[in-house]
Amino acid sequence: MRKLSMRKGVKIAMIAAVAAPFVVALFGFIVMSMWNWLVPAVFGGRMITFWQGLGLLILARILVGGLGGGHGDNKHGRRRMMDQWEQMTPEEREKFRQGLRDRCGSRAPDTGPEASGASPA
Repeated sequence: MRKLSMRKGVKIAMIAAVAAPFVVALFGFIVMSMWNWLVPAVFGGRMITFWQGLGLLILARILVGGLGGGHGDNKHGRRRMMDQWEQMTPEEREKFRQGLRDRCGSRAPDTGPEASGASPA
Protein backbone atom coordinates (compact mmCIF):
# COMPACT_ATOMS: atom_id res chain seq x y z
CA MET A 1 0.00 0.00 0.00
CA ARG A 2 2.80 2.41 0.88
CA LYS A 3 4.59 1.72 -2.43
CA LEU A 4 1.43 2.60 -4.32
CA SER A 5 1.09 5.99 -2.61
CA MET A 6 4.82 6.64 -3.12
CA ARG A 7 4.47 5.95 -6.85
CA LYS A 8 1.45 8.20 -7.04
CA GLY A 9 3.36 11.03 -5.34
CA VAL A 10 6.33 10.62 -7.71
CA LYS A 11 3.99 10.59 -10.69
CA ILE A 12 2.26 13.79 -9.55
CA ALA A 13 5.65 15.47 -8.95
CA MET A 14 6.84 14.52 -12.45
CA ILE A 15 3.67 15.83 -14.07
CA ALA A 16 4.00 19.09 -12.10
CA ALA A 17 7.66 19.44 -13.11
CA VAL A 18 6.76 19.02 -16.78
CA ALA A 19 3.62 21.20 -16.64
CA ALA A 20 5.10 24.13 -14.65
CA PRO A 21 7.22 25.58 -17.50
CA PHE A 22 4.22 25.43 -19.84
CA VAL A 23 2.01 27.23 -17.33
CA VAL A 24 4.65 29.93 -16.78
CA ALA A 25 5.10 30.33 -20.54
CA LEU A 26 1.33 30.58 -20.99
CA PHE A 27 1.04 33.33 -18.37
CA GLY A 28 4.01 35.16 -19.92
CA PHE A 29 2.33 34.99 -23.32
CA ILE A 30 -0.95 36.27 -21.84
CA VAL A 31 0.82 39.23 -20.17
CA MET A 32 2.68 40.05 -23.41
CA SER A 33 -0.50 39.82 -25.49
CA MET A 34 -2.58 41.95 -23.14
CA TRP A 35 0.20 44.56 -22.89
CA ASN A 36 0.61 44.72 -26.68
CA TRP A 37 -3.15 44.95 -27.12
CA LEU A 38 -3.85 47.63 -24.49
CA VAL A 39 -0.82 49.79 -23.74
CA PRO A 40 0.02 51.00 -27.28
CA ALA A 41 -3.64 51.82 -27.99
CA VAL A 42 -4.47 53.44 -24.65
CA PHE A 43 -1.20 55.06 -23.57
CA GLY A 44 0.82 55.15 -26.78
CA GLY A 45 3.47 52.88 -25.23
CA ARG A 46 5.78 50.47 -27.01
CA MET A 47 5.10 46.81 -27.67
CA ILE A 48 7.02 44.24 -25.62
CA THR A 49 8.55 40.83 -26.30
CA PHE A 50 7.65 37.54 -24.65
CA TRP A 51 10.66 37.80 -22.30
CA GLN A 52 9.68 41.32 -21.25
CA GLY A 53 6.14 40.07 -20.57
CA LEU A 54 7.57 37.25 -18.46
CA GLY A 55 9.71 39.80 -16.62
CA LEU A 56 6.62 41.93 -15.93
CA LEU A 57 4.84 38.85 -14.61
CA ILE A 58 7.71 38.10 -12.23
CA LEU A 59 7.95 41.75 -11.17
CA ALA A 60 4.22 41.87 -10.44
CA ARG A 61 4.52 38.67 -8.40
CA ILE A 62 7.35 40.15 -6.35
CA LEU A 63 5.59 43.49 -5.77
CA VAL A 64 2.12 42.16 -5.06
CA GLY A 65 2.58 38.62 -3.82
CA GLY A 66 6.03 38.69 -2.25
CA LEU A 67 8.76 36.14 -2.83
CA GLY A 68 7.46 33.39 -0.58
CA GLY A 69 4.78 30.86 -1.24
CA GLY A 70 1.22 31.12 -0.07
CA HIS A 71 1.06 32.34 3.50
CA GLY A 72 -2.57 31.48 4.09
CA ASP A 73 -4.55 33.58 6.49
CA ASN A 74 -2.18 33.14 9.45
CA LYS A 75 -4.67 31.27 11.63
CA HIS A 76 -1.89 30.18 13.98
CA GLY A 77 -0.95 33.77 14.84
CA ARG A 78 -4.57 34.75 15.31
CA ARG A 79 -5.17 31.77 17.60
CA ARG A 80 -2.13 32.68 19.71
CA MET A 81 -3.35 36.28 19.99
CA MET A 82 -6.82 35.09 21.06
CA ASP A 83 -5.28 32.80 23.69
CA GLN A 84 -3.30 35.72 25.10
CA TRP A 85 -6.42 37.89 25.14
CA GLU A 86 -8.38 35.24 27.04
CA GLN A 87 -5.64 35.02 29.68
CA MET A 88 -5.71 38.78 30.38
CA THR A 89 -7.60 40.22 33.30
CA PRO A 90 -10.26 42.86 32.57
CA GLU A 91 -7.86 45.54 33.82
CA GLU A 92 -5.09 44.34 31.46
CA ARG A 93 -7.55 44.30 28.56
CA GLU A 94 -8.62 47.87 29.25
CA LYS A 95 -4.99 48.98 29.54
CA PHE A 96 -4.28 47.31 26.20
CA ARG A 97 -7.29 49.00 24.58
CA GLN A 98 -6.22 52.37 25.96
CA GLY A 99 -2.73 51.89 24.55
CA LEU A 100 -4.25 51.20 21.11
CA ARG A 101 -6.45 54.28 21.38
CA ASP A 102 -3.43 56.41 22.29
CA ARG A 103 -1.42 55.11 19.32
CA CYS A 104 -4.15 54.76 16.70
CA GLY A 105 -6.85 57.16 17.76
CA SER A 106 -10.29 56.31 19.04
CA ARG A 107 -13.04 55.05 16.75
CA ALA A 108 -15.67 56.34 19.17
CA PRO A 109 -17.75 59.16 17.69
CA ASP A 110 -16.87 62.63 18.89
CA THR A 111 -19.61 64.33 20.88
CA GLY A 112 -18.57 67.89 20.10
CA PRO A 113 -20.51 70.29 17.86
CA GLU A 114 -18.19 69.57 14.88
CA ALA A 115 -19.15 65.88 14.92
CA SER A 116 -22.90 66.53 14.86
CA GLY A 117 -22.63 68.80 11.86
CA ALA A 118 -23.91 71.85 13.74
CA SER A 119 -22.09 75.00 12.82
CA PRO A 120 -20.85 77.17 15.68
CA ALA A 121 -22.75 80.42 16.15
